[in-house]
Amino acid sequence: MNSSLKTYIETHILPQYEHFDKGHNIEHIQSVIKESLMIAKDYDVSEDMVYTIAAYHDIGISKGRDLHHVYSGEFLLQDAHLNQWFSAEEIQTMKAAIEDHRASSKNEPRSIYGKIISEADRQLDCETIIRRTIQFSLKNFPNYTFEEHYQRIIGHIQEKYGENGYLKLWIKSKRNEKGLADIRQLLKNKSLFKQKVIELYEKQQ
Repeated sequence: MNSSLKTYIETHILPQYEHFDKGHNIEHIQSVIKESLMIAKDYDVSEDMVYTIAAYHDIGISKGRDLHHVYSGEFLLQDAHLNQWFSAEEIQTMKAAIEDHRASSKNEPRSIYGKIISEADRQLDCETIIRRTIQFSLKNFPNYTFEEHYQRIIGHIQEKYGENGYLKLWIKSKRNEKGLADIRQLLKNKSLFKQKVIELYEKQQ
């Protein structure tokens, strides 16, 4: 990996995530970077591009959650510093990959880079998914009772990760295939699912 690129991103880009919510903070980004580079080992791709895409993929969250993938892509495109490491074509490819990473997208990512970042961003771990959904609910619906939070939490997770959920895996990955199967199994056991929500909910208080 290009050392000057890595230094630039570590000193100018990653610190910006310190101010974001827990679902998009520096720990999340570092995790996605690590997973992206791991997935990339099985493909003929540029490590520098994979690293950069992962580092920028949520940078637009400060402008709003709903279009953060679009804002993140624009942020990368407008960062003139990247011109010293990448061609205009490579920058456009990275921008498209960032735009395509959103889990709710019904369209297949336009390149292998988009598929890699989409897969790495999934983090299909039951506890992580429930915790992040709780954190979002608490932040955006502070006046809800626990039951109201719970109904919103199980509804969202069912809609996204359930048997007919909208989340799609674009690359074969044992980690994510197992994670998705585990989530679906937990959703079938409503009492165990609620017990897990209560446990994680109490930790956020």
